[in-house]
Amino acid sequence: VQLQASGGGLVQAGDSLRLSCTASGRTFSTYVLGWFRQAPGKEREFVGEISWRSGAIFYADSVKGRFTISGDNAKTTAYLQMNRLKPEDTAIYYCAAKVAAARPYEYWGQGTQVTVSS
Repeated sequence: VQLQASGGGLVQAGDSLRLSCTASGRTFSTYVLGWFRQAPGKEREFVGEISWRSGAIFYADSVKGRFTISGDNAKTTAYLQMNRLKPEDTAIYYCAAKVAAARPYEYWGQGTQVTVSS
């Protein structure tokens, strides 16, 4: 599975952005797709994930209520809708996939930069 995240950019606080994660090689139908981010000087942080098999979706507390994870019916593209963005959301955002909830993330895409100005 190859993943590619896109859709980042420079926005102002309070704005919205939608990131996309496109898979090639295989669809997400049996995978868990996660979003992570890494800000300068900080460790990579879990943002949220969706299980295509069960439909379960989880979010980090820091983004709950502002970010939404979804996907297309073909399960080849997943989205991270980010609303009410804050400067502390500034980071490189990555998508990743794993074959089961209990497994570690093993497929990673290149990140996309999100910058939120105050």
